[in-house]
Amino acid sequence: MKPNISTLLFTCTFLVGLLFLEPAASQNCNCGCDMCCSQYGYCGTESAYCGKGCQGSPCSRPPPSNNAYIPGIVTASFFKRIVDKSARRCSGRGFYTRDAFLKAIKVYPRFGRTGSIADSKREIVAFFAHVTHETGHFCYKEEINGHSRNYCDKSQTRYPCNPKKGYYGRGPLQLTWNYNYGKAGKSLRFDGLNNPDIVARDPVVSFKTALWFWMNNVHPGFTSGKGFGATIRAINGGECNGNSPTVVNSRVSYYTAYCKQFGVPAGKKLRC
Repeated sequence: MKPNISTLLFTCTFLVGLLFLEPAASQNCNCGCDMCCSQYGYCGTESAYCGKGCQGSPCSRPPPSNNAYIPGIVTASFFKRIVDKSARRCSGRGFYTRDAFLKAIKVYPRFGRTGSIADSKREIVAFFAHVTHETGHFCYKEEINGHSRNYCDKSQTRYPCNPKKGYYGRGPLQLTWNYNYGKAGKSLRFDGLNNPDIVARDPVVSFKTALWFWMNNVHPGFTSGKGFGATIRAINGGECNGNSPTVVNSRVSYYTAYCKQFGVPAGKKLRC
């Protein structure tokens, strides 16, 4: 029996509808080159996918506002001076490399390229000040005694913990908690919940996770003029309000020293 015209029109309309619904139904973020990966891991082309929280291009994020040449700022000698202050038998020596960092920043073209060149240097300085503190001059790949700590937040049901894995600090900014591993993994396309150890095994992934955390949680506040103190609060707010003055002073001292080295003023609001 031949279908009538109305049946054909309904079928076509239904199929077209499926085509438009398909992006929202694919929660894997292996999106086509013309689709965005939303903050919730779905593919699509509307503002809900390409706007706030977008994880993969073509996101509608503002482009870099300057042409700062990051390799020319983070020189081999700058990187080496940090590493040289760590103990020679540190697990991080030879793991954290400038080459790995430069490969990782390709995923985040706005890092260190917002505002003036001086602003760019300040952001880079702030990042490396925290990295220096967190890793002990690139000495540690993992949090000291991290295995003994429970960083599983069971209320974060979208990022269920693997009972055989630990979500303690790893990498340049010591990525911590199951939800951060889950979100970073989804954004950077690795299995953060079932393979968190990759952050301490692959130096490029390690730097990517640090930059992921920075660009999502630290960069917006720092580049809007909230000062270095805001970066401390974003990375470890528990140190603020007089709770850990020695630790805060350590972070600030690295930041101010690096600012002096780069010839840029440190600015105000240094402490949180």
